Parts: sequence; C-alpha cells; structure tokens
Amino acid sequence: MSAIDANNSLRVALDTCQEGHSLPRAFYNDPAIFQSDMEGIFYREWLFAAPECELPNPGDFVTLTVHDAPIIVLRDQDGIIRAFYNSCRHRGSRLCKSPRGHTARLVCPYHQWTYELTGKLISTRFMGEDFDADKFPLRPVHVTSVEGLVYICLAQTPPDLEKFRADITPYIQPHDPRRTKIVHESTIVEDANWKLVIENNRECYHCAGAHPELLVSLVEMALPNDARFADELAIMDQKARDWDALGLPHAPVDGGLEYRCIRLPFREGAFSMTLDGKPACKKLLGDLVEQDLGSVRAFRIPNNWHHFLSEMTLHFRVLPLGPDKTEVRTTWCVHEEALEGWDYDVEHLSRVWVETNAQDKTLAEENQKGSRSPGYVPGPYSEMSEFMVINFTKWYRNTLESWLSEAAE
Repeated sequence: MSAIDANNSLRVALDTCQEGHSLPRAFYNDPAIFQSDMEGIFYREWLFAAPECELPNPGDFVTLTVHDAPIIVLRDQDGIIRAFYNSCRHRGSRLCKSPRGHTARLVCPYHQWTYELTGKLISTRFMGEDFDADKFPLRPVHVTSVEGLVYICLAQTPPDLEKFRADITPYIQPHDPRRTKIVHESTIVEDANWKLVIENNRECYHCAGAHPELLVSLVEMALPNDARFADELAIMDQKARDWDALGLPHAPVDGGLEYRCIRLPFREGAFSMTLDGKPACKKLLGDLVEQDLGSVRAFRIPNNWHHFLSEMTLHFRVLPLGPDKTEVRTTWCVHEEALEGWDYDVEHLSRVWVETNAQDKTLAEENQKGSRSPGYVPGPYSEMSEFMVINFTKWYRNTLESWLSEAAE
C-alpha cells in the first residue's frame, strides 16, 4: 500500500470517529493505520526508555526497539546519558543485541567498526587512506532525563518537554528515583493493539471485577473530590492535610491531554502495593521519613506510566510490536542501599503487579479479539469512570489529524 493510500485509509477512519466513543475497529486492526501510528506518533513523540538507575556507571547501556528503529541508550565516560540508533554506519548491522550491558566501546560484531561512547567512529579495517571516519559517527537520538526517567525522541525536532518536566519534578523529586536500583523486572507481550493496552491502563472501571490483589491497597478514585467513593474521600481529606504538613504536592497537575500527575492515598491501613498492604521495603526512598504517602501516579502519552511510593517505584513502558502485539515492560525499584532478604523480599514486593499485569494482558487480548468482529460498533465511554480514556483517544485523534495536515502541506 502506498503512503497516499495509507493516509486515505486513516482519513476515512478518522472521519468515522464519534466523540466520547471507543475507536472504530480499523484503529485496532488495520496494518496501514498501525504504520501511521508509528510514523505520526512513535517516531515523533518523547518516549520513556528506562529508569536512569539502570545506567548507574559509565559504559552501562540499555537497548530497545521502537517499531523498526533499534536504539541504544548509554552513559558515556563523562557520565552523560546519550542515545543512538543501534545501527553501524558501515552496513547497518545492530551493534548491541543484549537488552542491557556494560562496555568501554561499541564494536560492531559484523566488521568490527568501533565507536567511542560519544558515538565517534575510532577504528575500521581496510577502508583505505581516503576514508574520513569523522563523517561516520553513530546517528544520535534526542535523549533527556526527567528527574531520573530517561526519555528519547526520534524526531528531527522534538516537541517541547519543559512544561512536563517542571510540572512533575516537585511530585517525584522527594522519591529520588536516581538513587534507586532495579530489583525485579517483567517483560510481557500482549496480543493486543498498543492503544487497547493504554486505554485499559487509563481507567479503573474494570478494577473491581478484575484486580482483587491491586484493590488491597489501591484507592479507585482518580480525582481527589470524587464523591462516589465516600470512605476514600475521607481518607483523601486527611492525607491531603498530612502531605501539606510534609510539603508534598498532591493536587492534580494540569497536563491537558498529554500527561497526568497526582498523589492519591492508599486504602485505610495499607502502606504499599503489596498483598497485605505492608511496606515492600524497610528502607524509604530519598530522604523520606513517613511510610504512609500513598503513591504519585504519573502518566505520559504515548507509552508510559509510573507509581512513586514511599519505599519503591514502579515504571511501565509500552512499545508496539505490530497491529495486534504490544510489549509491556515493568521495573520495580527500591533504594540503592536496600538489602535483599533484610530490607525487602522480591516476591512480596512484586506479586501485586505481576498478577495485575497478567490480568490486564487477558483483558486487553479479549478486547482485541472482540474488536476484530464485524459486529463490533464503537460504544460510549463512561464520562465518570473513563474520562482519562476519553482524553487519550481525543489526544490520539488530534495528533494524527495534525500529522495528516503536515503531510499534505
């Protein structure tokens, strides 16, 4: 299919969207629209790559693949975080295939072209006297750390990230994500379109019927003044006073359709996202002294959400693999000096979200199967319980509308 035909398919699909309703079936199944998602969104927006604590030392690297683009993110010898296309400038071979590692230099396994961690090409074989190595550095990718969260952008000119940085930093800074370490991780592949994975995350309408482990601690209310949850509203009022006394921001951030950040309490008697509600780690994050801080919930379009608790952080990264296949990576982090077996137990720490991720995988996959049906007709969202899904699909449509307009110019 040509680019013109693909854009025409997207145009037709966008014209059939109904405000406040789920997306038409083509958006979850059509390969042409999936390609538009990659070109119009994932190749242009800031994407969460990894927690910065995964790169503690010079020479540490992580790799990820954004659709057809393999990327390497590393810390160079001066401590600077850099990102490059994971592709040799000789004939394109991937330089690193491991998901993470440590290296003094990047050496292509194919013909041994060798690069400094700055991307500079420093060694080749049999290229002749006229070859100018300075013309063939690794191609850089925009990269930044937002208070310990590493984001990359493949666009030539990335969108502005400074309002997001300024808004969420006061919320997550007290948890000091840079001084943490990963103690557990999970990467699962869901047979579902990436948008269904994100939509599922953006509402707790399904929580009561699907997530008994999560609801041991999680307050279902998504806003601090949601009167439908009377008991939780009372907890919120009390905790808001406590957090004000500690100087911890908690009110919802105005992130428009692009991002969300808020501190919400746990249920009465719960301190963490564990099966018994007890803290997951004895050692608190940063310089925190209070265990009962609920969680800062942060989300950014299009591929990540996070929970910052008093004693651990959880980071979720979504990467599309195809029209009906999505990779979800979760990392659990505790204070960098915490000791396993003394301060924390991995099973106790991870069990709730291991179970929740498995449950969400089933929900998203069943949603995908149903969206393929010729009998599927977009239904209305609940404005009370699915307002964040409404915001996401509105952002999604607006973004692709803008991309189409730019392409037509």
